Amino acid sequence: MNTQSSVSRIFLIDDHPLVRMGLAQILSTQEDLEVCGEIGHGRGAAQAVEAAAPDLIILDLTLPDAGGLDLIKAIRAVGVTKPILINSMHPETLYAERVLRAGADGYLMKQVAPKKVLTAVRKVLAGEVYLSEEMTRQLVNSMGGTRRTPQNHSVERLSDREFEVFEQIGRGRSTAEIASLLGISPRTVDVHRANIKSKLGLSNSAELARMAVNWVESSAAEV
Repeated sequence: MNTQSSVSRIFLIDDHPLVRMGLAQILSTQEDLEVCGEIGHGRGAAQAVEAAAPDLIILDLTLPDAGGLDLIKAIRAVGVTKPILINSMHPETLYAERVLRAGADGYLMKQVAPKKVLTAVRKVLAGEVYLSEEMTRQLVNSMGGTRRTPQNHSVERLSDREFEVFEQIGRGRSTAEIASLLGISPRTVDVHRANIKSKLGLSNSAELARMAVNWVESSAAEV
């Protein structure tokens, strides 16, 4: 029988109660894993994690009041050093490299089978990075310069927040929808739009929308 010290404590951050319940059920099948806390929004999440002192955080990338990249940084900023595993509906090709740079330790798609959830959890708890085999190959090739297209290279010049706005534009969301989703003002979204157009050398919003849609579609096709 496991002692308390051998049990890995996991904190869940996801705005969907059913997702949190499903993860908790998967984790509860393992004697050495337990959920020590959960929260459904970004506000106060970093402080809640700090107070719970878990061994692992499983974090949804898109919350109703916060961007996942910013939340990863906020969790690291309060001094939490334990691993963070992203659990997202967004294609891995869109965000994996950025979440690792922000301070996360793995990326897991929400569509995967329970067995892969446990594989990812155990790998990250062991101090390793978890990505799909295909994503790992892409990152290795990217570092070697063998798969980086001019368009992908230009998108990499965007800041994390600009990148999030760019992706949402590619998904056809309006300024108001993007502002609500990322927890920022519509005016701030407009500022990011202007910066994105400048960095990508685009003349107008139509060109921005076309490039964003094409980029999201091509990235999703690689999954």
